[in-house]
Order: sequence, then structure tokens, then C-alpha cells
Amino acid sequence: QVQLVESGGGLVQAGGSLRLSCAASGRTFSNYAVGWFRQAPGKEREFVAAINWSAGNIYYAHSVIRFTISRDNAKNTVYLQMNDLKPEDTAVYYCAADSIPFRSRVTPQLRDYNYWGQGTQVTVSS
Repeated sequence: QVQLVESGGGLVQAGGSLRLSCAASGRTFSNYAVGWFRQAPGKEREFVAAINWSAGNIYYAHSVIRFTISRDNAKNTVYLQMNDLKPEDTAVYYCAADSIPFRSRVTPQLRDYNYWGQGTQVTVSS
């Protein structure tokens, strides 16, 4: 069992930055990849970025090359640094933990993540 708690969301003007955090407790967090996903009103949840257990493999959606994902296993935390935010980045952002430990290459598929946080709202004004 693992619990994930996102924080760091808020209201920001276009061009601004935010850093989201995903704090984990429970099972050995450092053994699992973590992904960030987002869901805008009326849209399906979509993949944003993911980082594998060792931070040796990272993958981003094409629309978010402005973002940087990182992790600090000593703090059981994964971060998403979001720069040059745009109104289309407005969404609820979720972090999720992979269902398989030590996966060498991260997956962008929602079905491969079995633990989810409650989400944090990011709103970008124009």
C-alpha cells in the first residue's frame, strides 16, 4: 500500500512557474516509477511526465517540454517543475505510482499505475 499526496498547485499568470510535489508513504517508494498526469474540465486524464525508480529514464509528453520531473528518494518525493505556463496547462494534476517495481523504462499508460494521489489544481490565467 502506498499513499501519495500532491501539493504546490495554485493560480499563476501565463509565463509563470510552479513546482508540484508528490510525497509518498507506505511501500518502498524508491523502487517504483512515478508519473504525473493531468485532467482538464471535460477532458480525459492525460500523461504529462514520468520518472523511473533510479531517475535513469524520464519521459515527457510532447506538449510539456517546458516541464522537468525529478525525484528525491531520500525524501520519498517526486517533483514537477513547470515553467512558462500557459492557459492550456490548467488542470488538476495527479501523481501516480507504477504497479511494477524496478521497471527500467517508464510507461505513459494510466493502466500501469495503481496508486494515485488526490490531485492538486493548477490554474493559469491569460
